[in-house]
Parts: sequence; structure tokens; C-alpha cells
Amino acid sequence: MSTDPSSVPSTPGGPVSPVSAGSPGIPVSPVSASSPGAPEAVAPSRSGRGASLRAHLQPHPPTPPAPSGSRAGRNLKLAIPTAVILLALVALSVTFRIEIFVILVAIALCIAIWEVAGAFLNRGIRIAVIPLMAGVAAMVAATWWGGLLAGFGAYIATALVHGLWIAGRELIAARRSRGRAPNSGGSAASSPLSASDAKTPARSGRDAGAGAFAAAWIGLLGTFAVALAGTEAAAAHIAVLILMPVANDTGGWAAGVLFGKHPLAPKISPKKSWEGFAGSIILALVFAFPLMGLWLGHPWWVCVLIAVVAVVCCTGGDLAESMLKRELGVKDMGSIFPGHGGMLDRLDSILMWAPFCYLIVAWAGGIL
Repeated sequence: MSTDPSSVPSTPGGPVSPVSAGSPGIPVSPVSASSPGAPEAVAPSRSGRGASLRAHLQPHPPTPPAPSGSRAGRNLKLAIPTAVILLALVALSVTFRIEIFVILVAIALCIAIWEVAGAFLNRGIRIAVIPLMAGVAAMVAATWWGGLLAGFGAYIATALVHGLWIAGRELIAARRSRGRAPNSGGSAASSPLSASDAKTPARSGRDAGAGAFAAAWIGLLGTFAVALAGTEAAAAHIAVLILMPVANDTGGWAAGVLFGKHPLAPKISPKKSWEGFAGSIILALVFAFPLMGLWLGHPWWVCVLIAVVAVVCCTGGDLAESMLKRELGVKDMGSIFPGHGGMLDRLDSILMWAPFCYLIVAWAGGIL
């Protein structure tokens, strides 16, 4: 079930250029707010500049990138330099000041919230970006200064505030609709924001639930990366967190391109194969022994455990995001990283891996 994001109406709130009836070759017919396929009507602003600003500040449905000529679906000339720059940025932040890494985590998670908000628009789901981004930043700060329990408390507060924000948005829309309809000649359809445009409780609940899901998937799972940054061996633990997904992606891609014949989940991600999964396990073991064995001094079986769990989690995260993207009708969540897609396309496996990484290294290191 896939739709072309480019065919989705533009984000509500963007500026609309009026088309005159005399324009050559363009038949004009009146479109009411209840017409099928009509975009959601928005009250006109007092200033065209203000309307344009609001349009730029709202997330937009992602545009699918041009098809790649690579068999694995990646533009390697762009993907490899981008990956090197990102890894170098993380390494520098951990080396010089761990707080910089925490700030980078907060920024990355906020960008991911923005991307998922734009993707949700493809299905008419409008989550409130401002409270979610503020809540994610609060989760990161609470975890850094108060631990995972404080971060979870910040998540609960974020979900509640987001739900209230959505409810308030619905009430304001309904009041504006009722207040403006009588001034438009008694026609509700000619009102800038008619009663048919006000969100129903079911849609409001769907939006609130989608926001709570996004805050948990992106913000709550992301707090485990912050918790790892607060451990005594933070540099080593962050290396395990970041490099195991790199091993999973690289090993799976190489083995899949060279030997892939048996699909792993053809209905979800046709390019993933069991041969690629085996390649991910092998390269993850190659990474795990120096990281967990030589650097942190853990026995061999801990290295094997963390390699296998990492590959299962990272593959599961990739498949989960692929399912979501299929439901939302998008190829990538964004295009911020050349050759990789959006921020969330890079974080999907790390987010799923982060809580298990924390549990394993904390247990193996005697923290738990």
C-alpha cells in the first residue's frame, strides 16, 4: 500500500495563489470546503508575509528521491562521505566534550520528530511539532541530569502536554468555525474555516496517539543513548552504540549485494536477504571483539551476545521503519543526508538498539 508523496496536497497553512476566471486555458469551478480532495481550508492571515512564514515553519510530506542506479538502492558516492563525516562528528564530540554529544543527540531527535511529522501528513495525521520537540529536548536534559527514570517522567509529561495541545487546537478550530460562519452570508461552506473542517474527537485522538508514539519511539528510546553518555566508560559505550549498527548495515549490504538470494521479509523490505543477515552477524562479531573484548575487557561470550543482539535489534528497527514508511506512502523520511535519506532513516536501527545496548553494557560492567 504505497502512495506517491508528490501527489499529496500541500501542507495546510501554505500560501495559495488565486486563479482568475479569465486565465487562458484554465477552467475554474468553485470548490467548497467539503469537496472531495480539497485541501483543508485555513483562515486567511492579515499579512501575506505571516502566511508565508507559517508555511515554512510547518513540516511538509517528504519528497521521494530519484531512483539510484545501485543494486542496493544507495548512491555510494554520496553515502560513504556522508557516513564518514557523521562518524567523525560523533567521535570529535565524545573525545573533546561529552556534553557536545548530548546536545547533538537532542538536535538529531528533534530533527527526527520534524521528519515524522511531515510523513504523518501523508495520511492526514497532524501531530503538534512544537510541544513534541520541546518535550524531546526535555527528555534528553532530564536523563542527563536525573537518569532514565527522570527521562521517562519527562516522556509522560510530553505525551500529556501534546494531548492537551491537540485538544486545544480542536476547540479553537471549532470556535472559529462557529464564530465566522454567520458573517459569510449564512453559508458554512464559504466560511474560511467551516464546521466541516473542525477535527472530530476520533481524529483528535488519533493525532494525540500518533504524537505519543513519536515521542516514545524517538525521544524515549533516544534517552538510552544519553544514559550511555553518562557512564564511566562513556566513549567505549558510545562506540558500541554507534559502530554496531554500522557493522550491521555494512555487512548486510555487502553480503546482500554479493550473495543475496533468499528474501528475509519480501513484503516489508524486498532488498533484505538472509545472506545479508548472516553478513551482518559476521561483521558485527568482527567489531564486537575489539570493542567489548580488547577495549572493555569482557569475555568472548559477551562479545558474541552483543553482536547477535545488535544485529537482531538493528534489523528489527530497519524493518519496523520500513513498515511505517509503507503505511505512510513515503520512500525516505527525509533528505537531509545525501545518499542516506533523512535523520530518522539513520537513527531507526540505533534507536531500537540503544535500550538493549545500555542493558548489556550496564549488566556486563556491573552497573546493574
